[in-house]
Amino acid sequence: MSTVATAVDGTSAGAEVPVAHRARIMSIDVMRGLVIVLMMVDHVRERFFYHVSVGDPVNLDVVSTSLFFTRLSAHLCAPVFVFLAGLGAWLYANPKPGVVRSPSYFLFTRGLFLIALEIVLINQSWFWGFPPETIYLQVIWAIGLSMIVLSLLVHLPHWAILTIGLVIVFGHNALTPINFEPGEFGYALWTVLHDRGTLIAGEHVLVRISYPSLPWIGVILCGYAVGPLYASTTDPKLRTTRLLQIGLACLAVLAVLRGFNIYGETLPWTAGATLTDTLKSILNYTKYPPSLHFLLLTLGTSFLLMAWLDTKDNPVTRVLKTFGQAPMFVYALHLYVLLVCYKLVLVTLGPNSGDLFHVDYVWQIWGITAVLAFALYFPTSWFGEYKRRTDKAWVRYF
Repeated sequence: MSTVATAVDGTSAGAEVPVAHRARIMSIDVMRGLVIVLMMVDHVRERFFYHVSVGDPVNLDVVSTSLFFTRLSAHLCAPVFVFLAGLGAWLYANPKPGVVRSPSYFLFTRGLFLIALEIVLINQSWFWGFPPETIYLQVIWAIGLSMIVLSLLVHLPHWAILTIGLVIVFGHNALTPINFEPGEFGYALWTVLHDRGTLIAGEHVLVRISYPSLPWIGVILCGYAVGPLYASTTDPKLRTTRLLQIGLACLAVLAVLRGFNIYGETLPWTAGATLTDTLKSILNYTKYPPSLHFLLLTLGTSFLLMAWLDTKDNPVTRVLKTFGQAPMFVYALHLYVLLVCYKLVLVTLGPNSGDLFHVDYVWQIWGITAVLAFALYFPTSWFGEYKRRTDKAWVRYF
């Protein structure tokens, strides 16, 4: 059985859809696998290095250089997942030359599935017990909501989808001065779209928006618009050239905007005592919601990586491809494995910082991640093979 090789499955859409005569595009799986590993690093940090607060943007007076760049590397994850969700939707809609089908129903139902998954499964992996006192709507929620919006816009002309996506990505920072207080008309909608906050403050449960969705909607629309670069009729050399051009253009625009502190980030950079301190200030961007500078850096870098990975096939890329082919499975699995391991460490070694246990050095975060990735490779590989062999519909959701 051949499948659409996109972020429509797994983390982004929760499913792979059988498509006749469509081979997986290895570089997309590899790119997704790479950010999954970086995501593991960040989640290990949140479990075993939580005693050092990493704010948004990062407080450079508190966070060490090694921890700053560890956090910076993880910034790639959400933009790549969301962008590839849009790219995957285009590939689903265009399974082979001359064949076009509407992805609206697929996107809408997968979006609802992801939102339900965030609430029921993913949210519980951060805590111990059910029902939770607080529901945090994070990246899976943002992807799901973005897919629902895309499902409503896919019938627009291609240029219109690209235009709307670019207007949102480049224009949403102009909305930063707008804010609403709890109880005011517009507060709930603005909390969902642009400002983090409490959506529902009930007697027994709180619902908090960790990932405001408006910028991510722009990213998924741009991903859909870039889809034709991965059509089977597109010359791979042309695709590589275009990816390089787009990536360099993103970074060039970022250099101008950030260099002169013109627009696109609420936190201006300042000269530090050392070159490294200055570089950290320049690269310190807002993620919640993602500023224009955040998106230009992460997506620009991602385009360059996608161009570089387009022709790579070696043992490392094949390992990353394994993770990228079953992203939702490994996403949920690694969170629960981390939860169980952390609880076991607390029981056996005891806390060493208040009620928490933490490691002492940033390199240990990377070491734990290496062990975690090694351990999860085998069940992920098994599940990927099982998913390709089975006809059970529910398996494709993962």
